[in-house]
Amino acid sequence: MIPRRERENLERVLGMESGWVLDFSDRTFNDFFYETVKIDPEEQSRLFIGRGTSKAKRLRSYIEHDNPATVAKVLREMWAYRESLADWPSEGDEEKLRESYFSTIARIEGRLDAIDTSAIEAFEPSETLEELVASIRRDLDATKPQAALDRLHVYCMKRFSALVRQHGGGDCGKDDPLHSRVGKYVKILCAQGNLNPMSERIVRSSISVFEAMNPVRNDKTFAHDNNDLVEMEEARFIFDSVAAFLRYSKAIDGRYFED
Repeated sequence: MIPRRERENLERVLGMESGWVLDFSDRTFNDFFYETVKIDPEEQSRLFIGRGTSKAKRLRSYIEHDNPATVAKVLREMWAYRESLADWPSEGDEEKLRESYFSTIARIEGRLDAIDTSAIEAFEPSETLEELVASIRRDLDATKPQAALDRLHVYCMKRFSALVRQHGGGDCGKDDPLHSRVGKYVKILCAQGNLNPMSERIVRSSISVFEAMNPVRNDKTFAHDNNDLVEMEEARFIFDSVAAFLRYSKAIDGRYFED
């Protein structure tokens, strides 16, 4: 059920080529499963046999035999554990491997409509920004978009402020709302970008989209003590819409403002 290329990428992520799984010993491999999903591989060996005795072969067997939701949880937790390993070597195509890895998890769950986070990136050197991006992605990878909406708002505030500054529009004021920052960027883009009429209409209409995000952030997220949170599917729709504009912005910004 998993295409060969995705399977190869998953095994690269987890260091399975030589029979290992990450840096697990036999004991810590078993401990991981018990602590993560309350499965003792020694007592539930039927899930882990059939392919061989190495940790990589036992994991391959487990992926084939357990229920998809539990397998997906295990793989998400393995990614989180991998990120915690300070000396784990980073791959040259790390971002593509990450996308493939979570696409595989979505496939296992029977859900192929994972949110595309490729445009949510650290656009300038900043440890704070990098952690903001990482925290958003963690919630999206865990299929909890509603938990990350307030941080998506913060990210967009920073992103459009940087774009305005980058293109000579000056600094946005500390109290400038999100849609004001987007509006300043759109004004610059329309003045200098030579957009076709449809593209210009799309970018102009985005101002009202981001304006509508302000009350969502204030009244429907964990940004404040709110009990009435956005439902998951609505949160996914918001993320998809914002991410689509960010991808479009990145594409046309690179096309029209190259040095």
